[in-house]
Amino acid sequence: MKIKIQDNKEYIFDIVRKKYVRNLPEEWVRQHIIQYLNKKKGYPIALMSIEKKNEINNIKKRCDIVCNDNNGNPVLLVECKATNININSDAINQAIIYQNKLNPKYVLITNGKQHHCFQVINKRIIVLKKIPSYE
Repeated sequence: MKIKIQDNKEYIFDIVRKKYVRNLPEEWVRQHIIQYLNKKKGYPIALMSIEKKNEINNIKKRCDIVCNDNNGNPVLLVECKATNININSDAINQAIIYQNKLNPKYVLITNGKQHHCFQVINKRIIVLKKIPSYE
């Protein structure tokens, strides 16, 4: 991870957006999961989008990470929380709302320590034991 200090604030390099962003707790988790998904699970950086804007129930929302296939269809939606935030029903409900809008194959919720990955099939949540690879 590339880190820099500017005006007494820490910044981390985002390889998807190709720029330095403030290294806040949730951003730290986001940057680490991006690296993991790319290096360990094979998700291409070029097919990732960060804070993708969506309108859900007339409210503008941003998905933390969306990994697409070569046709631009969402494969994996990632909701990131800071490490001090427990993954609870609110986080899961938020991810499900995004899932209903974007319809990715998989959903991952992480706080950097806990990772919960699931798939929604016919409105039924199927919890996965591991994060699926891109292939």
